Amino acid sequence: MAIGQVSTFEATPNIAVVKYWGKRDNLLNLPDNGSISVTMDSTLRTITSVKFDLKLKRDRLVLNGKEATEEELSRASRVLDAIRKQARIRARAIVVSKNNFPTAAGIASSASGFAALACAGADAAGLKAGSRELSIFARLGSGSACRSVLGGFVEWKMGSRRDGSDSYAVQIAPASHWRALRNVIAITNPERKKVGSASGMELTAKTSALYPERVKSRPKILSLMQQAIRARNLPSFLELTMRESSHMHAVMLDSFPPIIYLNDVSREIMESVHEFNAKKGRICAGYTFDAGPNAHVYTDEKFAGEVERMLRGISGVQKTIVCRAGEGPRKLGESESLI
Repeated sequence: MAIGQVSTFEATPNIAVVKYWGKRDNLLNLPDNGSISVTMDSTLRTITSVKFDLKLKRDRLVLNGKEATEEELSRASRVLDAIRKQARIRARAIVVSKNNFPTAAGIASSASGFAALACAGADAAGLKAGSRELSIFARLGSGSACRSVLGGFVEWKMGSRRDGSDSYAVQIAPASHWRALRNVIAITNPERKKVGSASGMELTAKTSALYPERVKSRPKILSLMQQAIRARNLPSFLELTMRESSHMHAVMLDSFPPIIYLNDVSREIMESVHEFNAKKGRICAGYTFDAGPNAHVYTDEKFAGEVERMLRGISGVQKTIVCRAGEGPRKLGESESLI
């Protein structure tokens, strides 16, 4: 596209089943371990429009109808700077973005937001970027965003190079590989979390005695999760997902001062899922929690209705949302532009 034209993309959150929590480089968002996630469908989505304009003296970001904070703008500019460098342009950009779900509440709004920014920004700058380039662009804004530039089941390769050129996401399997998989989301608190993920990760890496063991043991968990996904082995997938979620939150709790994202409703959801599985006589549902109290309960489509009713019956669950695996970002037409 030519400078001055608007590009608009939709991207969706991804919810990790093997978590990323801790970085070896805070500026480039390079992780201490790899991770695996499922990109959701457009039930939850971010729409972002980008326009490069030679008249602008600095980048501008409007998020959910409000001017962004300096921190939010700085993160967006990191992504735009990388795009500008690749495209060999200097123009600043206006970015307008909106989510149809709670922001900064542990539902991966930063993942969908920066994935949409990377795709729209690269397109507006005239780049014909592939998934590897887009993944690296998105990672500069938010680590987990590198996974949302791809659909289906995605692995983030941690890489080893200092410049981050080998730290990007690859697809394990497309969304069509496991159409029956559902994520039943339980909103227990839609408010912005008190401890941001970036500062939380830094604290954990510095103070948790359990953290080094977590980093050391993740390669085995990644391999087991890949096997479960490729075989569509639901019980194995769900058990690994629950164990991995609990492991990450245990390491957070072992930080000093402790980082506590889960609330009483979160813990009741965990107990209810185990009771649900016990009544079924097998593992049919599995919870995971990102950096927030809201639950993501993976299950098969034939159990999704029962799981949703169970979650709605828990006092403190404010809303439930059911998602499938999604196809990843898509370009939108002029009629959906936010600029």
